[in-house]
Amino acid sequence: MMQPSNSDPIILPLSPSDLKKQTSAISPKVTNHLSAVSQPNRDQIHHQQMSAKDVSTNDKNGKSELPKTDEPTLSEVNGHSTKVAETQAEQTSNSTEETVEGFLPVLKNPNFLALWGGQVFCQLADKVYLVLMIALINTQFQSSDQSISGWVSVLMISFTIPAVLFGSLAGAFVDRWSKKAVLVATNMWRGILVLVIPILLWLTHDWQPLGGVIPVGFSIILAVTFLVSTLTQFFAPAEQAAIPLVVKEQHLLSANSLYTTTMMASVIVGFAVGEPLLGIADQLWLQLGGSGELGKEFLVGGSYVIAGIILLLIVTNEKRQQSEKESPHIFADMQDGLRYLSENHRLRNALIQLIILFSVFAALTVLAVRMAEIIPNLKASQFGFLLAAGGVGIALGATILGQFCQRFSYTLLSLCGCLGMAASLIGLSVFTTQLSIILLLVTLLGVFGALVGIPMQTAIQAETPPEMRGKIFGLQNNVINIALSLPLALTGVIETFLGLQTVFLGLAAIVFSGSLLTWYYSSK
Repeated sequence: MMQPSNSDPIILPLSPSDLKKQTSAISPKVTNHLSAVSQPNRDQIHHQQMSAKDVSTNDKNGKSELPKTDEPTLSEVNGHSTKVAETQAEQTSNSTEETVEGFLPVLKNPNFLALWGGQVFCQLADKVYLVLMIALINTQFQSSDQSISGWVSVLMISFTIPAVLFGSLAGAFVDRWSKKAVLVATNMWRGILVLVIPILLWLTHDWQPLGGVIPVGFSIILAVTFLVSTLTQFFAPAEQAAIPLVVKEQHLLSANSLYTTTMMASVIVGFAVGEPLLGIADQLWLQLGGSGELGKEFLVGGSYVIAGIILLLIVTNEKRQQSEKESPHIFADMQDGLRYLSENHRLRNALIQLIILFSVFAALTVLAVRMAEIIPNLKASQFGFLLAAGGVGIALGATILGQFCQRFSYTLLSLCGCLGMAASLIGLSVFTTQLSIILLLVTLLGVFGALVGIPMQTAIQAETPPEMRGKIFGLQNNVINIALSLPLALTGVIETFLGLQTVFLGLAAIVFSGSLLTWYYSSK
């Protein structure tokens, strides 16, 4: 029993019986392993006992040497009790956190909130950027008797080339650099490039066209677009590699669901209301006393800069790369990524599923124009309504995944998503003129597409070790950009010769083959 005192506490010895009772009361029950310990013989016991002569000698010298015992003191017992309680509390906290489903765990993560907030502004800037470039072309370079299609086609080519050329290369560099530094720097530089466009256009407005044909200002827009797209190739793998650094593995599905929802919302907002947003920005600029129509550039460039500032708040706890790990050539790193991808069949299957998914939605963007053309009371220029329904479906599917589906395996979710996508595509091949049914089927296509894309992206993040993530995500961006480009170029031609129904059935067959591939790899 402890007595209070102004000095250090005094520990009084307990009797062996009391000590055993207290120890048994606090200590958890454990399996008796003492039978494995050899018992001492009689000679060992004799040597361990002290003779009466030794005891009397010690008493004369004022010392009492008591035989040491293995039984714990009260302070050790109390310390053990505290440690047991702390361990049980920690285990209870961890188990509670792991059993919590939905978006709450990731929304309580400040590092993820910073990463997500940066994504909101960055995605908005990405989508409105193309609308801004088209607006600049329309007001400064296109003549009244010209079609804008030729200008826009060249602009899109300059935006696409870096994705094909630098996707894998950028991923290899991202593995060598700090993810946080890449995220912040790429957004800051993109913001600066957009903000200097008005200055460069003003400085070169009276210059002679290049070769007598191409306006210098348009060449500046192409160069800036090329640089912005190149920086995006570094940003994308760094962003994907940063998510597993700030989010626990059991919460990756919810985190990717939020990311996908934000991305689809930015697509709808950027392409659907991008032009009104730019107009509002110009009006606010004039109300603040600015001259000219510079509000558009400040909206897009400022969004990039704000994203960079928010991303400064992230703590990724990355381990600095050792110098010996940086010695291999950059192309050797790219080969390492290809080799790792070829040896990991689960990773390869997930990437194939994503390629099929993005190819289907790229083809849908072309087919939506034809569908809007043949649907009664709908114009071809209104195909955006059909694509918006798909975006709503993806956002809805992402919400369902993040809130309720953590307990299911990624393979099962992907399999269900493939089968649902195939059924939706078959339905679109049957109902080609009924607007309400088409909107429902396109929405379902988006929902089931989310069941494929989000779990497969999460599987890639979970399967890839930290030192390989930049390479793998760079390679992923590269092949997906190619997967997006080919259907855009070929779908229209194929539809002209084979018809809308045949193309939808062909897409359904491709998706169904993807489901068979998923089932095959899951059974191995």
